[in-house]
Amino acid sequence: MNYTGVAVGLMAFLIIGIFHPIVIIAEYHFTERIWPVFLAFGILTLVASLFVSNGIVTSGLGVLGCSFLWSIRELKEQTKRVEKGWFPANPKRKRK
Repeated sequence: MNYTGVAVGLMAFLIIGIFHPIVIIAEYHFTERIWPVFLAFGILTLVASLFVSNGIVTSGLGVLGCSFLWSIRELKEQTKRVEKGWFPANPKRKRK
């Protein structure tokens, strides 16, 4: 039996699940202007995945990199959700 697919699926599920609160926390503390950090880490992990020979690790790095890149869009969406009142705004930050 080959468990690689199951391992990669669980890894993707966990990584994507972890990124939901990361985006919320990042927007709360740093605003959506932190997106270049997500871009840098996304590119770095995707490039790293090109140089790893282990199938599970390279898949995990690929999922992680794509999750970082997708989070850039989610940061912008999170800002809109905060403006609509669906999530709390940081009281220490001045809003437009």
